[in-house]
Amino acid sequence: MAVLTLAQAVTAGLKEVLSRDKKTLIFGEDVGKNGGVFRITDGLQEEFGKERVFDTPLAESGILGMATGLATEGFRPIPEIQFSGFILEAMDPLVAQMSRFRFRYGGTRQMPVTIRAPFGGGVHTPELHSDSLEGMMAQVPGLRVVIPSSAYDAKGLIISSVESNDPVIFLEHLKLYRSVKGDVPEEYYTVPLDKANVVREGQDITLIGYGMMVGLAVKAADKLAEEGIQAEVIDLRTVAPYDMETIQASIAKTHRAVVLQESQRIAGIAGQIASDISERCFMDLDAPVARVTSPDTVYTFGAAESVWIPDENDIYEQAVETLKF
Repeated sequence: MAVLTLAQAVTAGLKEVLSRDKKTLIFGEDVGKNGGVFRITDGLQEEFGKERVFDTPLAESGILGMATGLATEGFRPIPEIQFSGFILEAMDPLVAQMSRFRFRYGGTRQMPVTIRAPFGGGVHTPELHSDSLEGMMAQVPGLRVVIPSSAYDAKGLIISSVESNDPVIFLEHLKLYRSVKGDVPEEYYTVPLDKANVVREGQDITLIGYGMMVGLAVKAADKLAEEGIQAEVIDLRTVAPYDMETIQASIAKTHRAVVLQESQRIAGIAGQIASDISERCFMDLDAPVARVTSPDTVYTFGAAESVWIPDENDIYEQAVETLKF
């Protein structure tokens, strides 16, 4: 067992899949010799060779177009989009090709592509670097969207994603890269896709989040506990398709729910989850399903991030309001 940051855990997972399957390939902008802008692929080209870890031109549509072609020929591509906002340049191969490939061929052919990309705010990046676009991608049938919030999950989920025969968008939160650490087994292991994790058990209210919101939810739960309120915290891990079974089981116990996301209220997946809870758990609810999100504006400039992005106090205050209903 080693103590790794989330960034190091992703690297460890990539090493594992490269070692186990010679059909895995990593490519993208500066992922080779430079090891990527956040050094996630640092040393991988030296260890596995330039034919399996290599740089591409600055052309996201070309990166994902090539990934599509490689997957049809039996490879398991792991392309990196340097920042998730740049994936907008490659929506045609992503939405028109990868997402519907297995459906198009009646399940007789596979599309095992895992697209890695950093996302999220709190680190004062320029425009388009911190946007949370997971909701946009989650609306595309055929795409799986995975977001780890811990080092342990990061390694296990990246391995599971690469081994999946579906196209996966694997989003890594920028602020969590080196602020989150945890025990990570040195050997091979997987964390199941499409399965949420109950990070903290409670019986009074359910807090549902992903990415950076999970750690903030735990902090809010700590504050609530000082007042005798036991909040249950659920980390979705896979946000499309999300694990409604775990959510339903929690709400049957707590009877109240707050859904959390960093992206704008109109974006993300919190609205869809809240709607599902209202439809499927109506008789268990003692209060309306609440949401904590960022405002419905273009992502703010770095100087205003601390005000724009929800924090643990926002979560705490909304939980208290929901409990008072």
